[in-house]
Amino acid sequence: MGKVLANDGLAQSGIDILQKEGFEVLTTKVAQEQLANFINGNDVTALLVRSATEAKKELVDACPNLKLIGRGGVGMDNIDIEYAKSKGIHVINTPTSSSASVAELVFAHLFSGVRFLYDSNRNMPLDGDSKFKQLKKSYAGGIELRGRTIGIIGFGRIGQEVAKMALGLGMKVLFNDHNTTKASLEVSFFDGQTVSFNLENSSLGDVLKHSDFISVHVPAQKDYVLGKNEFEMMKNGAGVINASRGGVLDEVALIDALEKGKISFAGLDVFESEPSPEIRILMHPKISLSPHIGASTKEAQDRIGVELAEQIVKLLK
Repeated sequence: MGKVLANDGLAQSGIDILQKEGFEVLTTKVAQEQLANFINGNDVTALLVRSATEAKKELVDACPNLKLIGRGGVGMDNIDIEYAKSKGIHVINTPTSSSASVAELVFAHLFSGVRFLYDSNRNMPLDGDSKFKQLKKSYAGGIELRGRTIGIIGFGRIGQEVAKMALGLGMKVLFNDHNTTKASLEVSFFDGQTVSFNLENSSLGDVLKHSDFISVHVPAQKDYVLGKNEFEMMKNGAGVINASRGGVLDEVALIDALEKGKISFAGLDVFESEPSPEIRILMHPKISLSPHIGASTKEAQDRIGVELAEQIVKLLK
């Protein structure tokens, strides 16, 4: 049926479906500069990537037998989509599969922020035995998320998942989005019960001014969504989370706002200079850090694998 190269890996769930349908799945990790040769030499018809591998114009031109490029996840900034399509190549992604995972990571960073876990986890191993009481005192001023307001910038699938979790915690939700004026969200519980909420779009200014925490959920952009001016508009002591894309938040302005105490903490899963984030960001005592793992849960990777495999079978078989 053809060969599929999953260059950044593929969950077994996806491999199983493809093999059952007669596809050969290669999971060799091929370096970017060797990729075109490998695809041509092994007669690969479908290339699957995550964020590590790029499928730009040069690759498309070099690989005339490629019929499909798939991205496990949402963001497609590592693929020249329109160009690939103009050459008759199918371009697919899995926009729904990792939303819940990313949203949970946002809350991991939020909980970490309001209870200083990002800092206490650094200092307890060093001083927990000798300065327990001082540490207890310095981390004693935490706050609860319940009853606070979260502002969500970008209200697509992930933004809406964040909103549902916030509502489940008893938070107030504000959102700003270019395309969505009203949203009706269903928060579902383990026993099949659901509760519906109707939310309305607010101006960016209102979201910034009235939120205790801001979480950004927008695609890669040319300009900063959160920069010096936006930080100045926020509540004093607000927290900021970016688990969307590096470069939507001005890291220099963020550090400045943290130093001034304008922002109380930040949680970052993505970075402007990924994969080598700035040392000032990595060493900052008020930033909770993770290495771009928003979609990296077993559940999300399983859903991604299944979703990619099903689309490949539909398009290429």
